[in-house]
Amino acid sequence: MGPWRRVRVAKCQLLVTSLFVLLLGLAMATVAALTYFGPHFTVIGHASSERTAYEALHLWAFSAGIILAGLLTLGAVLSAAATVREAGGLMAGAFVCFALVFCALVQVAFWRFHNPTQVEDSVLDTYDQVYEQAVRSSSGGIWRQELAAIQDTFRCCGKSSPLGLPGGAEADLCQGEEAARQDCLQGIRNFLGMHGNIASTLISLGLASTVYSLLLSAFLWFSIRSGRYTLSPRARGCQPQEPGFFRRCQEGPAPHPPSEAVALGGRLGHVPLLQDTHPPAHRSNRDAPASART
Repeated sequence: MGPWRRVRVAKCQLLVTSLFVLLLGLAMATVAALTYFGPHFTVIGHASSERTAYEALHLWAFSAGIILAGLLTLGAVLSAAATVREAGGLMAGAFVCFALVFCALVQVAFWRFHNPTQVEDSVLDTYDQVYEQAVRSSSGGIWRQELAAIQDTFRCCGKSSPLGLPGGAEADLCQGEEAARQDCLQGIRNFLGMHGNIASTLISLGLASTVYSLLLSAFLWFSIRSGRYTLSPRARGCQPQEPGFFRRCQEGPAPHPPSEAVALGGRLGHVPLLQDTHPPAHRSNRDAPASART
């Protein structure tokens, strides 16, 4: 495979990768928006207090998701534009965006590996706090309203007692159809586990796509800067799609075919000039010799 063909394949691959990265950025922005504005996280955030770390963690997750989505989208747009226009500056900007996203995703993956249950612990701590306050408060208190909102959102009720049987105040929180619902601790864990799996999948896809985009953008940047391999026709008067024609253009311009007049002259022999065809001018009487006048 020649150098020009390698550049062409790399450009096609980068265009496809840019489209995938753009979709990945939109998916990451959607997940970040659902994390912040979704009903499950909203009801937990409304019930949390300053004594829990949920508020800071919730805001950090939303900000990180939006920033990563923005960098992915910007990198995808810059790489696509640089690939089409063969612009080295745009390609360098796309490379920087992909590098920043890669570093951020590595940090997020490292944090999730060393703190796999931090989000789950903060949400469960918030629920335990609301549950204890609802058990202690009288009927119709604000804590019972918060607890009811959480249980209705997660479709659960109460939590399992260490002794296996809930007390009188705890039994009042789950009556009728609500008593048949699953345990809230288990329901919250299931929901957070599903959400965490989606986030882990996006992080893995983001790492793989950014690494591949970094390699392609670096290769194309060096190709554009060198000026040796381009796909768009340059001001050289030749098209690189045809190797034989490209070589002929490098050797020199093609000779022009002879004109019809030259070809006709070659077949008929010498063509007399215009002034040779004029008849000789007659002399006037004044220019005649004196002997003739006499």
